[in-house]
Amino acid sequence: MGPEWVAIIALVALFVIGTVLPINMGALAYVAAWLVGMYSLNLDEKEILAGVSGDLILTLIGVTYLFAIARNNGTVDLIVQGAVRGVGGRVALIPWVMFAVTAVLTAIGAVSPAACAIIGPIALGFAGRYGISPLMMGMLVVHGAQAGGFSPISIYGTITNSVMRENDLPNSELTIFLSSLVINTIMAAILFFVLGGRRLWSLRIDPSEEEPEGSGPGGSGGGTAVATRTVVTRDQVLTLIAFVGVAVVALAFDKNIGFVAITAAVILSMLAPEQNKDTVKQIAWPTVLLVAGVSTYATILETAGSPEFVGNWAAGLGTAVLGALILCYVGGVVSAFASSTALLPVIIPIAIPLIADGGVSAGLFVAALAVSSTIVDVSPFSTNGALMLANRPDSIGEQTYYKQILTYSVIVVLVGPLLVWTALVLPGW
Repeated sequence: MGPEWVAIIALVALFVIGTVLPINMGALAYVAAWLVGMYSLNLDEKEILAGVSGDLILTLIGVTYLFAIARNNGTVDLIVQGAVRGVGGRVALIPWVMFAVTAVLTAIGAVSPAACAIIGPIALGFAGRYGISPLMMGMLVVHGAQAGGFSPISIYGTITNSVMRENDLPNSELTIFLSSLVINTIMAAILFFVLGGRRLWSLRIDPSEEEPEGSGPGGSGGGTAVATRTVVTRDQVLTLIAFVGVAVVALAFDKNIGFVAITAAVILSMLAPEQNKDTVKQIAWPTVLLVAGVSTYATILETAGSPEFVGNWAAGLGTAVLGALILCYVGGVVSAFASSTALLPVIIPIAIPLIADGGVSAGLFVAALAVSSTIVDVSPFSTNGALMLANRPDSIGEQTYYKQILTYSVIVVLVGPLLVWTALVLPGW
């Protein structure tokens, strides 16, 4: 049995065990990476550990550290109250504001994890305070990031369009961008209504009142009290300045958001050492283990050649439309565990033989591959999904929220590529 099959079988095994038993899947992934790497790929331990994404780990630590301080000193509550006032107390608009802001950030060039890291904790803080489904709020942030993620000036868009040019494929920038925008907006709308969005339309919050409308006895608001007067403290002002500084430095100057966030957190801790001495304990360490282990195994999977093996098999089927469907699933499954940014330059060239055979629009086929490979970033093993898990509100337990995100991501992985393929490739536009 070749190493590509060993890596695939081990992936299925660790996924099944981690779902059935209450064992952190990151720990299981480390075991799988060690065994497959040592005994199937003949790698030494240093080569196996080279697959750990230090950038991703630092992002998780830095962002959750910074927002632990923000929760501790009341800044998150302050932001939530400001959001309430900004939409006139209409709670139903808040998830869509978060969706839109994240989409704009990625559309103008922010990397998807950075946008999710900035908006996600604020959105989830609001969800916890006003009884909104954390799953709905978190996933709307991730889908927002993907909705704007393929604009011609975005990271994903730039990568995809340059790969198409390098392989002499026709320019399809607008097709790819609009495909991602429309599909992610539709998925967000479905989530919104399925997970309680209809109830939110009747919920109004008056910041001048003690409680949101309907939250009293017999009400359905689920919110908590809003103070009639908000006294802004020095620490809150400094934390708000830190948020703005992190966003500007990370997005405008293209600096690693993990380094920037942890620097801001350390400065805030130095300015209020007694108040923030225990916030480091609130860093999402189980999520860090989860993502570190899975990212390590994703590298083993790629080293074994599993994605290329399945992709080349699909390209050799002789039926362009069927091969396109298989490649969409390859992109979705692999990207749920690995970097979408790293996958796109690999999977698009694999599709070229199918495009050359005719019968499939190059632009729509690449759009289907791009969307299938990024809508699965809701997975708790991807950067965006892990950020949502790491910043869960106190209103939901970590294991419960993990299972909710995992269940939704499994649905997206199983159904998403099929629906995208059906909409973009099958009709033969």
